[in-house]
Amino acid sequence: MTTSNMPSRRTFLKGAGSLALVGAAAAACGSGKHLSQWYHQYGEQGTEQAAKKYAKQYKKETVQVSWKTGDYATLLSAALLGRNVPDVFESQFNVQMVHSKQVVPLDDIIGDARSDFSDIDLQTNSLDGKLYGIRMIDDPQLLYYRKSLLQNAGLQPPTTIEELINATNELAKAKTKGLFVGNDAGVGALGLVALHAAGGAQLTSDNQPGFTDENAINAYTQLRKLAKSKGLLMGAPTDWADPGSFLNELCAMQWCGMWAMPQIQAKFKDDFGVIAFPKIGAAGKPAVYSGGWTSFVAAKSKQVDAAKAFLKWLWIDQTKDQEDWALSYGFHIPPRKSVAAKATKLQSGAAADVVKLNSQYGFSDNPMWTPNVSAPYGDMLTNIMRKGNDPQKEVTKATGLVKTQLQRLNG
Repeated sequence: MTTSNMPSRRTFLKGAGSLALVGAAAAACGSGKHLSQWYHQYGEQGTEQAAKKYAKQYKKETVQVSWKTGDYATLLSAALLGRNVPDVFESQFNVQMVHSKQVVPLDDIIGDARSDFSDIDLQTNSLDGKLYGIRMIDDPQLLYYRKSLLQNAGLQPPTTIEELINATNELAKAKTKGLFVGNDAGVGALGLVALHAAGGAQLTSDNQPGFTDENAINAYTQLRKLAKSKGLLMGAPTDWADPGSFLNELCAMQWCGMWAMPQIQAKFKDDFGVIAFPKIGAAGKPAVYSGGWTSFVAAKSKQVDAAKAFLKWLWIDQTKDQEDWALSYGFHIPPRKSVAAKATKLQSGAAADVVKLNSQYGFSDNPMWTPNVSAPYGDMLTNIMRKGNDPQKEVTKATGLVKTQLQRLNG
């Protein structure tokens, strides 16, 4: 779903988290005579046509699909604060959307299908026991590697952070670096993944900073070692969400998303594999960031019940279309477990490995981890990984700032 000409998921999240803060006037997008549904511009060919085909098949209401190019987060922010809101829209969930009364609970429409969604997809779209969004696609992020290059170097796929750092350096050759994790050395892509790989989480169960113990500090120390590795690719033409560096053999390993698999498979056939981010420390375990997109009903819609009925029809009842949406254009996991289990394209090879890894080691976003809450964490990572600052001092500083933002968020 993410290509070189599309914003990365993390870029979108930074904007989506400010939905409750932007005060721009909205452009008209619905008159109450039909249902309006918003999508961001997907990178895969055929997705716009598919979305409009599904909407046309719905017989109870006329559904007008709006395919939004440009800065989707800003456009959506403005629309949700205006008078004419999209009835159904895709985004990523956070607590500000509830506090600002921008979305409605959907517990009444998910029904028995709830057990067919993973706990990860339910938790990332829930707050205070209420479900506010229905996941549309799952987009795991993993580590791709060239089998032949590792074998020629006498290396196995890394299972620990130490092995990853070693492989990064050992695989570096004249024209090919060992690893690519982004042009910021992994600050954006790996900051939360490494924390989870160390056995932690950004927030505790009672929504306090969870990145403060010695395991977390060890994770950041190891990330700094990785960032300074001579075998790390920097200054690539495209960033980590685009598989271009891997496809053009600029690196032997790359952190990227499941969406890149068709291109990688077309180029390298069976000469590639996928693994979770390796564990860090004795308390750690492999980690997979499980991103994706979710469908919501706007609280200010003039037709909330009709919008909920359409969302249920499309993202809960229409299992054939859900598989088509996930796998006929791009390459994603259908969130419905029963649909994914029957999808032919996910039954073998690297695709099956991704499904298994996502099930075993996947984690997703915490609705409380809004952009304002997470900003000090990002600054902390930059100061540790890129500037070489003392990890303990940076963690202490970030902890205080995150606590302040959480207090503001909770009133």
